[in-house]
Amino acid sequence: MEQLQFVLDGLTNEQYAQPVSVLSGSTTGQHTRHILEFFIELNQGYVSGIVNYDKRTRNRMIETDKNFAIKTLLEIVAGLVKPDRELLLHVEYLESDPEPIPVFTNYSRELVYNLEHMVHHMALIRIGVNAVADLEIPEGFGIAASTLKFRKACAQ
Repeated sequence: MEQLQFVLDGLTNEQYAQPVSVLSGSTTGQHTRHILEFFIELNQGYVSGIVNYDKRTRNRMIETDKNFAIKTLLEIVAGLVKPDRELLLHVEYLESDPEPIPVFTNYSRELVYNLEHMVHHMALIRIGVNAVADLEIPEGFGIAASTLKFRKACAQ
């Protein structure tokens, strides 16, 4: 989250919301919104006991206003640490399913999922940022922790 904030701080609002052709026209802001909304949905699900990433609210302000996105990111970070608890994950893979499919999970497992999901989108953000800005991106930005450990072991 700190690395994401660092990168967002280094962009202008125009760069943040600029479509990038190599990303099929998506923006850094859209990928940031996607990341943050998964954490928002997890936090809401922590309260209700049910997480449904498919039904999350899409907030265009997060994807178009860099400062609002950073504010949202900081609010998420402030609420990340909480006791583990059982949750029900609702998934909707087929249009023909009349109801979501329930999957037993817990907060810690969903937090790990969100962190891994975030790394994937940060890799795309790296590509987008490199296309629109001359910004020094942290070395491990968008690279999984296991990959960083593997690379370090190979270098020794």
